[in-house]
Amino acid sequence: MAPRTRRGSFPRVVIERDTESEKSSSSEEEEDPEPEVQEEEESEELAEVENGENVEEGLGSKKKERVPITIALTKVCKVCKRKGHEAGFKGATYIDCPMKPCFLCKMPGHTTMTCPHKVATEHGVIPAPNRNTRSSLDYVFRRQLQPDIPAIKTAFIVPNQVDCAVIRYHSRRVTCLEFHPTNNNILLSGDKKGQLGVWDYNKVHEKTVYGNIHHCILNNMRFKPTNDETIYAASSDGTISCTDLETGISSSLMNLNPNGWEGPSTWRMLYGMDINSEKGLVLVADNFGFLYLVDTRSNNQTGEAILIHKKGSKVVGLHCNPLQPELLLSCGNDHFARIWDMRRLEAGSSLHNLPHGRVVNAAYFSPQSGCKILTTSQDNRIRVWDSIFGNLNSPSREIVHSHDFNRHLTPFRAEWDPKDPAESLVVVGRYISENYNGAALHPIDFIDISTGQLVAEVMDPNITTISPVNKLHPRDDVLASGSSRSLFIWRPRDKSEPVQQKNEKKIVLCASEKKTRRKFGGVDSDNDSDDDTFSSKGKNFKSKKLGSKPTPKSLRTKR
Repeated sequence: MAPRTRRGSFPRVVIERDTESEKSSSSEEEEDPEPEVQEEEESEELAEVENGENVEEGLGSKKKERVPITIALTKVCKVCKRKGHEAGFKGATYIDCPMKPCFLCKMPGHTTMTCPHKVATEHGVIPAPNRNTRSSLDYVFRRQLQPDIPAIKTAFIVPNQVDCAVIRYHSRRVTCLEFHPTNNNILLSGDKKGQLGVWDYNKVHEKTVYGNIHHCILNNMRFKPTNDETIYAASSDGTISCTDLETGISSSLMNLNPNGWEGPSTWRMLYGMDINSEKGLVLVADNFGFLYLVDTRSNNQTGEAILIHKKGSKVVGLHCNPLQPELLLSCGNDHFARIWDMRRLEAGSSLHNLPHGRVVNAAYFSPQSGCKILTTSQDNRIRVWDSIFGNLNSPSREIVHSHDFNRHLTPFRAEWDPKDPAESLVVVGRYISENYNGAALHPIDFIDISTGQLVAEVMDPNITTISPVNKLHPRDDVLASGSSRSLFIWRPRDKSEPVQQKNEKKIVLCASEKKTRRKFGGVDSDNDSDDDTFSSKGKNFKSKKLGSKPTPKSLRTKR
C-alpha cells in the first residue's frame, strides 16, 4: 500500500533508502529505527515523496538509485489528542495542555508546576477547629469518644528507608495488601491475575504464591476474626474464597457467575469487602451497585442482594465502623460515599450521602474512635469529616493531592495510620512524578489531615515505578508498598540501618537472570502491559509469568 501523504508546516525527516534490492532496503530500515520510534510516539504515519512518485516498500531491483522519502512528524497532544501542540509527561515534568485546566487542582489560571497546592499541600485547607457547639450530639462525642483521643499530638514516626524487598514477586501488578493480625512479619498480597502471596519479610526468602484461587483481579482481603490462619478474598471473577494460609486449600463461599461468561452485561465482579465480626458476616459489593451478605458459620448467602448505590455502578469500598460495627460506610463510581445502618439495610435507606466530584476510590472510618471519615476521590481530593455526629453536608477539609490516573494502574487509596492516637496521619501514593537529582520518581506521601501539611515524602532512587498500594503496619513502624509487581518494606532510617548491618538484608529477584535489570524498581524488558510505569518509547511489554511458588534466581545485597 502506498504511504499516505499530507502537506503541512511540520518538521520533516528525510530517509535515504537503498532500492537496489529488497534485502538492502530491509537492512537500511534496521540500521535506522529512529523514525519508526518517533512515528509511534506521535501516533502519525505521514509520508511525502519529493519527486511526486509513490515508492512502495517492496520496490523492485530495477532502479539502482536511492529514492529519498520525506516523513512529516506532527505534534499531537497526549491530553486532548489534538494536533499542533504537545502536552503530558516528559520525564518528571508535566506540560499542561492549553485546552485543559491545571492537572492537579482542576482549576484554570495557572499551570501544574506552579499550582499553589503543589507548592504547599496545606494551601486553602482550614485546620481542624475546636468543637464547641454545645449540642446533645457534641455531649455524646465528648463523653464517649473524646477520652480515647489524646489532647497533645504525638510525634509522627515515618518509615522512610527500604529495608527489604521482593522484586517481580507477582506476575501482574499488585492490587491489595494486608498484614497478618497476630504474626507481625507476615504480609499478604493480591495481584491482577488473582494470585495470593504470603511473604515473611523478616526472613525475606520465605514466600509463597497461590495461583489457583482466583482467575482474575483479587480486589480485597480480610482475615477471619475467629481464625487468623484463614483469609477471605473477593475477586473480579465474582467469587469469594476462603483460604487456609498453611495448606493453600481454598473453598468458594459464593459464586455470582455459576454459568460462566455470558457477556459483560451479566458478568458480576466483586470489589468492596469487609467483615462484621459481631454478626459474623462477610460483606461484599459488586459492579452493579448491590451488597451481598455471607454468613461465616454456614458459608452461605443470607437474604437477597441490596441495592446500595446507583444501579449499574461499581461499589469499590466497604468499611464497618471499628467501635459500632452496625454502621457501614460504602463508596462507589456514582460519586458518592454513603453511611448505612446494618440493622435496617434496604435500598434508599442510607443515613447520609457524602457527594464527591468524581469517582470515590476509598472511604474509611478512623481506626480508633471511628468518628472520622476519610475519602479518596478521582478529582485529586482527599476529604475529611471530623465527626459523624456533626454536619456531614460538607467535608471539614479538602486536601488537593495528585492521584488522578488513567488505566493500567491500581487506584490510589489514602489510608489511616492505625497506630496514630490523634488519628491525623494518612499515607497515599503520588501520581505526578518529581525530579530528584535528574530522576523522575513518584514518592509516597505522609499527610497530616488535621492541617493539610505534608509530613514527609518517601522515595528511593531505585524505585522508578508508581506505588499506588500502601499499607501501614497496625503494631510496628513498618510501611508495606506495592509498586508494579514488586513488594517493598520500609522502616525508619534510624531503626533499619543497624538491622541491615547485622543481618545484611537482601533484595530477592523473582525473575530469570538474563532479564533482570540493575535498578530494582525500574522499567524492565519483560514489563507487564499494566505495570505502573512510564515507558520512554510508549511500548508495552509482556512479562514472563511466575509459577505458584516462585524460587529466587539471584540475590543482591541492598547497598
